[in-house]
Amino acid sequence: MTALTRNNVSVTGTGEVALVFIHGFGCDQRMWRLVAPAFEDRYRVVLLDLVGAGGSEVGAYDPARYAALQAHADDVLAVVRALALPRVVLVGHSVSAMIAVLAAIAAPAGIVERLVLVAPSPRYLNDAGYVGGFERVDIEELLEAMDANYLGWSGAMAPVIMGHPEQPALAQELTDSFCRTDPAIARHFARVTFLGDNRGDLPRLHTPTLILQSAHDVIAPLPVGQYLHRQLPGSELVVLDTSGHCPHLSAPAPTIAAIDHFLGAAPRP
Repeated sequence: MTALTRNNVSVTGTGEVALVFIHGFGCDQRMWRLVAPAFEDRYRVVLLDLVGAGGSEVGAYDPARYAALQAHADDVLAVVRALALPRVVLVGHSVSAMIAVLAAIAAPAGIVERLVLVAPSPRYLNDAGYVGGFERVDIEELLEAMDANYLGWSGAMAPVIMGHPEQPALAQELTDSFCRTDPAIARHFARVTFLGDNRGDLPRLHTPTLILQSAHDVIAPLPVGQYLHRQLPGSELVVLDTSGHCPHLSAPAPTIAAIDHFLGAAPRP
């Protein structure tokens, strides 16, 4: 099995630099459809599904291997090598923001030029001097609800995560995406995601980084973005005037504009 098959990779666009888009928990590469095409005239655009999601090789999901995010980061780098991409920008949403961070740290020098972290969080649990957004009891209840009734959990949580009650179609899309994911894989990945702590990895990152934060996000509240901004010297924090955890779906135009500005993209012809 090749990395490109395993991760259901698709490539469009042209350019010397590739933008590699990595989706968040319970999602797949289709979640980037409102953002990624905007860059095809200047960049190679690489879309992939994390193992266990979308059109990936679900049988390749080994809970022991994927008990840490580093395995997904290694998969991303395997895709970069398979495509012989000399220069890349990693764009990661939610938990995949940390996957992008780990990939950038592990990549050979000069390969990962920049990072775009959309609604990132290095730690979802509150800690002494750190606001992650959740107490441990909150996460335990969330995981118990997933274990008891994953489909019911999906329908209840998707509108909260999306945060746009005036656009019910967005919440329904997220619900459908959750429900397409194998429940056993989703429950395992949820534990890796919500109980993880990548704060200790941040000092090892020296890649120019854009942090894209929604003004109101119950999953990754504003103090999380501010924390990341402080921990990553030279990073840029952009707070989008929107709500919810998926600005690439609910606010694609300002998301595109912020990425464009960060990359210093040439004016469109």
